[in-house]
Amino acid sequence: MIRVGLIDDQAMVRVGLKMILDAEPDIEIVAEASDGAHAVELVREHSPDVVLMDIRMPGMDGLAATAQVLESSPDAHVVILTTFDDDEYVYEALRVGASGFLLKSADGDTLVNAVRVVASGEALLAPEVTRRVIERFASHPAESPGTLDENGKHVPPPEAIGDLSDREVEVLRLLARGMSNQEIAKELWVSSTTVKTHVSHILTKLGVRDRVQAVVEAYESGIVRPGH
Repeated sequence: MIRVGLIDDQAMVRVGLKMILDAEPDIEIVAEASDGAHAVELVREHSPDVVLMDIRMPGMDGLAATAQVLESSPDAHVVILTTFDDDEYVYEALRVGASGFLLKSADGDTLVNAVRVVASGEALLAPEVTRRVIERFASHPAESPGTLDENGKHVPPPEAIGDLSDREVEVLRLLARGMSNQEIAKELWVSSTTVKTHVSHILTKLGVRDRVQAVVEAYESGIVRPGH
């Protein structure tokens, strides 16, 4: 059973999400909150596998709540609920460890699939949204969190990037295009198991928790550039 927490300041949004998810035999809603501070408490108390987190809420917003949730409950997977107007907030959320994000306009099947994908340990790396967000900031380094130090100087790429093999770099570039393991396997003419192993090695070497974080590192290091 996949345990889910719903965090949104709009009651009607929570009702809609709950109706869709409650209809699935393998999904259970274990917590609901209307603000970030309450969300942190409920996640700690009920230990949901997946947290659907609104980004804009009164008091503690979804960004701060995501950081605190993952600090106190590292096994939780946070999916940000967003609109196309939230690019900056979404990027920040990915930086603090969110497993991806979902448009509020998504249909029921997409929502259910997102919960299952993230619960299985994968990241919700939707090409049409994730690449647009990451490329926007990667193409404007001065706006990109993490690329400047406290004195305004650019921070060099993480040394861990240099530890990747040529094949791992190739896999990372395909990840940045939003490809699934199956799609990467087809592109490289290898098995899905081999791709899964490469991805695991990439995450370990970069010291990141999932594919989204790896892609952020890829853009910020220059391995992947906007438009390529």
